[in-house]
Amino acid sequence: PQYILAVCFLFFLSFTFDFFSLFFSRAIKTNQDLLPETPWTHIFYNDFWGTLLTHSGSHKSYRPLCTLSFRLNHAIGGLNPWSYHLVNVLLHAAVTGLFTNFSKILLGDGYWTFMAGLMFASHPIHTEAVAGIVGRADVGASFFFLLSLLCYMKHCSTRGSSARTWGWFLGTGMCAGCSMLWKEQGVTVLAVSAVYDVFVFHRLKMKQILPTIYKGKNLSLFLSISLLTFWGTSLLGARLYWMGNKPPSFSNSDNPAADSDSLLARTLTFFYLPTKNLWLLLCPDTLSFDWSMDAVPLLKTISDWRNLHTVAFYTGLLLLAYYGLKSPSIERECNGKFVTNGKQNANGHSCHSEVEYGNSEIKPSFASKVENGIRNNASQRTQLPSTENIVVLSLSLLIIPFVPATNLFFYVGFVIAERVLYIPSMGFCLLITVGARALYVKVQKRFLKSLIFYATAALIVFYGLKTAVRNGDWQNEEMLYRSGIKVNPAKAWGNLGNVLKSQSKISEAESAYRNALYYRSNMADMLYNLGLLLQENSRFAEALHYYKLAIGSRPTLASAYLNTGIILMNQGKTEEARRTFLKCSEIPDENLKDPHAHKSSVTSCLYNLGKLYHEQGHYEDALSVYKEAIQKMPRQFAPQSLYNMMGEAYMRLSMLPEAEHWYMESLRSKTDHIPAHLTYGKLLALTGRKSEAEKFFLKAIELDPTKGNCYMHYGQFLLEEARLIEAAEMAKKAAELDSTEFDVVFNAAHMLRQASLNEAAEKYYDLAARLRPNYPAALMNLGAILHLNGRLQKAEANYLRALQLKPDDIITQSNLRKLWNIMEKQGLKTSKT
Repeated sequence: PQYILAVCFLFFLSFTFDFFSLFFSRAIKTNQDLLPETPWTHIFYNDFWGTLLTHSGSHKSYRPLCTLSFRLNHAIGGLNPWSYHLVNVLLHAAVTGLFTNFSKILLGDGYWTFMAGLMFASHPIHTEAVAGIVGRADVGASFFFLLSLLCYMKHCSTRGSSARTWGWFLGTGMCAGCSMLWKEQGVTVLAVSAVYDVFVFHRLKMKQILPTIYKGKNLSLFLSISLLTFWGTSLLGARLYWMGNKPPSFSNSDNPAADSDSLLARTLTFFYLPTKNLWLLLCPDTLSFDWSMDAVPLLKTISDWRNLHTVAFYTGLLLLAYYGLKSPSIERECNGKFVTNGKQNANGHSCHSEVEYGNSEIKPSFASKVENGIRNNASQRTQLPSTENIVVLSLSLLIIPFVPATNLFFYVGFVIAERVLYIPSMGFCLLITVGARALYVKVQKRFLKSLIFYATAALIVFYGLKTAVRNGDWQNEEMLYRSGIKVNPAKAWGNLGNVLKSQSKISEAESAYRNALYYRSNMADMLYNLGLLLQENSRFAEALHYYKLAIGSRPTLASAYLNTGIILMNQGKTEEARRTFLKCSEIPDENLKDPHAHKSSVTSCLYNLGKLYHEQGHYEDALSVYKEAIQKMPRQFAPQSLYNMMGEAYMRLSMLPEAEHWYMESLRSKTDHIPAHLTYGKLLALTGRKSEAEKFFLKAIELDPTKGNCYMHYGQFLLEEARLIEAAEMAKKAAELDSTEFDVVFNAAHMLRQASLNEAAEKYYDLAARLRPNYPAALMNLGAILHLNGRLQKAEANYLRALQLKPDDIITQSNLRKLWNIMEKQGLKTSKT
């Protein structure tokens, strides 16, 4: 126990500084299943990212217990990352403790057990699983994985001697189910348990399995394995049924080998990837947050030198398997169980007899220290499995949990994922430790023993140092993505661009996006992000170009259609904008990775199409589009603006009860929605409820005292109530606050003119004309106020400029004739003369 506590403590210290705010948006920030207003039962019908499991675009990652833990975090601390990281750290400490306890059962209560636990605690490959919030799925699955395995080991040791043995088996099944509900690979613990029972507890060799089953020599073993098989099959069947009996679909960038047309390339690459994963465990020098796309180039030919690594890996694996499964030198059968050197274990484990040590006496120089680094005693030695047994179990822990990630049974959505190695790393750490221990026992010289021991300790120290360095990379998003540039430059530069943009480093963000596209020019997301950055910086022509490229790369990218339509609408290209919005609204959400985001973009497209119809005076068409948007909008879509525009359309159609209903719906969906306060205030004023209307206008100002539009609407209300002085004050306030907003300034000038404050009106008409120098109405009104204020020549210039832009405007022509008459009477020169 003291070793377990020491390992947990040392581990905890290594990760406590790593609490930073790196979230995965889809799993946490935008996952509706974490919100209190979402029924918690939705967690059991949706995937890890909040998409319905049976949806064609679902990732099929069914991890409800992990999502439930996120929901509890959210309920306690919202999106504060500290609590999320604390849970991850505590979970890993608990897993470390369980693994150390598991190692103690195999290796004994000595320093080799401590080393195994410390190696697992400090291994750099765990950084992603612990420091990355979504890595909790792997850590939580590992916790129940070990609980299940420990329960089964207890079941084996009590089988036939206690009725509680089936209670332990029940615990095995329940913990295995929980492990699978944290992450899919958790179910593989049942196979590892079977390996333990057959090859470690009963010490059967491959050639002995079938005879044992055929002769019925050990019915309890057969029953336990049969129940494990039944429960595992049941869990997998239920899992497959629950996700709609269909495997997930992934983009070719997620797993390029799976999308390759070449059978040779697929085969060579898939055989090579486990080799690369083992190298990351053995030498985690180069780690990355993402290994997709071209991070691991495809092996396309037999001559690729990496095939040598593949051959070496599988050769070594087979040799280790042969070593673990080979028959012992002295063995006989006794009552259906196999005994070495005439000794049989009470619990089925083999003892470390002369077979282990090679029939020679233990030398006096290390007689007090044996395999586990403790004083030799008979009870210890008869309770521990042999090195061969531990090798078999270590290999099973290393290989079996990794099998789902090998593309053997179905394609996966990644090339390499470091977090997936969290459970297999248990087998790796155990294998390294037992190998070092075996060497320590075999060699005779004290110097060599010390060398082996300190080399193992040094490896753990190096792993710990690398973990500390890697934790530094995970301190914030910018450092993480910069660290991944050498492995996956396209993805890393693209994500770095998003971070730099959020920091308002626009030129650096643009360079990052362009670097990403240099490495992979057809990334729709990067093309879209670059277009969005250019649009936000008023480089509309370039933005349209990149949106077009993004749509060409991914024709279902609704957000690119949305922003294209908005730019076209603002440029006055209403017909092109209308066609773009319509095309966007017709894109189905089938086989899309994020259907919620897609539906939000489609809803926004319909909303903007409705606004376009509204501005053109086609109010019934606008209403039809708004209704379609309401039908299609997802749960997370904020509907207040849509409801408000519905009310506006009904207002224009003089359908006041319907308008009032939708204004109220807008306010119910967002009680502080300022536009709804203003539009509802106008409706109340129109229907004679003046005092109520004024309350809504004042409430809008209270919600945002810096918004000039609120003062403008209130000023208009006051003007209609003939409260001219107050109206004029509101108009001035509005124009001062929103001096760059044409509509606010222009309407403020109108109100000041109606209040007979012509000098102030002139100031703001002049400002409006400067904001839109080619807008005829602005120039005509400026000419009119100059006309009234006696500045006749300036008035004439503005009238003439307005007529150049709109020659057939009757009001401007009439005002100009009146102006010329006055100028002629005063003897002033006019342009017509």
